[in-house]
Amino acid sequence: MSEAPERSDAASEPESAPESGFFEQYSARALTAGVTVAAIVALLLGGWLFPDSIVGTFADVLTSENTLSAALRLSVPIAFAALGGIFSEKSGVINIGLEGLLIISAFTAIYVTDVTGGVWIGFGGGILASTLLALLFAVVTIEFRADQIIAGLAVWLIALGLAPFASQVIYGGPNTPTVPTPGAISVPVLAEIPFFGALFSASPSVYLLFLAVGLSWYVFERTTFGRWVRASGENPKALDTAGVSVARVRYAAVLLSGVLAGMGGSALSLDLGQFTGNGPTMVNGKGFIAIVAYLFGNYNPIGAFLSTMLFAGLDAMQTVLQLQGIGIPRQLIRITPFVVVIVVLALVGRTRIPEAAGEHYESGEE
Repeated sequence: MSEAPERSDAASEPESAPESGFFEQYSARALTAGVTVAAIVALLLGGWLFPDSIVGTFADVLTSENTLSAALRLSVPIAFAALGGIFSEKSGVINIGLEGLLIISAFTAIYVTDVTGGVWIGFGGGILASTLLALLFAVVTIEFRADQIIAGLAVWLIALGLAPFASQVIYGGPNTPTVPTPGAISVPVLAEIPFFGALFSASPSVYLLFLAVGLSWYVFERTTFGRWVRASGENPKALDTAGVSVARVRYAAVLLSGVLAGMGGSALSLDLGQFTGNGPTMVNGKGFIAIVAYLFGNYNPIGAFLSTMLFAGLDAMQTVLQLQGIGIPRQLIRITPFVVVIVVLALVGRTRIPEAAGEHYESGEE
């Protein structure tokens, strides 16, 4: 009888821990979201009161339909890669090679389109190349238990060297010739809505992204496979005990990350009609920004997409502002999106990653 109060005290501690973790996990995101909304409202109000000022210029750019259209286009490769990163990391495999998957798929999509003349065949070719590279990453990390961070860096470096080299061999330079691009899809009447009309007059890749975000959320929240992926990253031993192969779930999740990143890389190059392999290539860090996006989105497909739109929107705005001649040095405007990425990284330092992420697991039955 005397031990009962001790059990009660011990039981009360775990109950308070999740509540504390909840507020720690979401306070930074809530603060960031609140500051962002407040800044936008203040900017719009200032632009309305002082239309001829620099604030008015910022407000005009922010509410321009062209800005929303550019943000949607710029978000496509980042958001697709972020979705892929969510599948991989929630299964327990940290895939920082998303940048490499974007690069290899971007080049392959252009090459296959150039050879076959079919844009959608090229799109599929880019996805296939990315998936094969993701399979190589999966075999190295799951079967041979290599360090996931080092293997991911290797994937990036392989693609960073291979794609421009292949372009040099095939086309005589790091940049490919131009190929046909998929035309925009416009929804009658809805495309004429001020500002929001950009949502209804966009590249097919934008609509594929909307579909992918919704399906990814549904898979995680409503399907058995989604529960397996989460269990593989949180408690692989429990999943194994239930008779589900942890290795197979992780293979499937990593391959899905390759498919989704391949869609993003293919869309990136095909929407422009060319692969540019100079320097960091046309991908230019989008795979790494995707990692920040899904961390800030707390491994939620919808949250990752909204985070991506924040980065892409800032990128679209800085491009327009450079042409406005507003008196601010272009170099300062150009680095704005990357400064925001650094700030977000600092804010999401307490993001709770899956319990078994980065850890190898070997089933007792295998």
